[in-house]
Amino acid sequence: MKQTNIRLHFNIAQFWAVSALLFISATATASTSQHAEVEEGAKQYLLSQLNEASGDTDLDISIVEIDERINIPNCPTGFQYNASEEALAQSYISVRVSCRNNDWYLFTSGQVTRTKEIVVLQGAVSPGTVLTSSNLTLAKIDVKRLRHTAFSDIDSVVGARMKRRATNGQAVQANMLCFICKGDRITITAEVAGMRVKTAGIAQQDGVVGDSIKVINASSQKAVVARVASSEEVVIHL
Repeated sequence: MKQTNIRLHFNIAQFWAVSALLFISATATASTSQHAEVEEGAKQYLLSQLNEASGDTDLDISIVEIDERINIPNCPTGFQYNASEEALAQSYISVRVSCRNNDWYLFTSGQVTRTKEIVVLQGAVSPGTVLTSSNLTLAKIDVKRLRHTAFSDIDSVVGARMKRRATNGQAVQANMLCFICKGDRITITAEVAGMRVKTAGIAQQDGVVGDSIKVINASSQKAVVARVASSEEVVIHL
């Protein structure tokens, strides 16, 4: 009889121990699920706010994990997310999460990386190197690293000359190169009423395609401003 009672007490203790473990496990799972829901909601909110203004850049958003010790209640009406206009322009964005059903709220944050596929160097190059398709490639670069105009098309920089030494993987930016460099002998093309007149000239400034630079007419020795059309030609519209 005594052994039976001991066995009964032991079984009851086992039952409550297992029940407690199951309750703790269920509570932890629910808490983890709520945390994951809020984190994913904050990410989707930021994507919806930033996608329209991202233009041709790609967004990568990483939400800071919410401390598991923070209690997040059920929210039948769905959590609400909000960030100020000033915050949305930053790399680290603070997001307020709240619920209409109660006064609960918390702040979480997301790190936003904006990348763009642009032309980068494939191998190191030295000053004076004329760029070809063999030393150029495309790669996604964090736009925060860009300080000057970058290029998204390899063909648009083929033929340009490097003004400085650059390393493998470095983004090709307008301040690093010139299609026409100061002192180059070039062709000046003047377009007048559908007619094209060409003469020789000497560049007085560096320039990439589309830039307006000063050049000297080799015949008249007069200075004119012309648009860079290629690595050999500038154009004046009269």
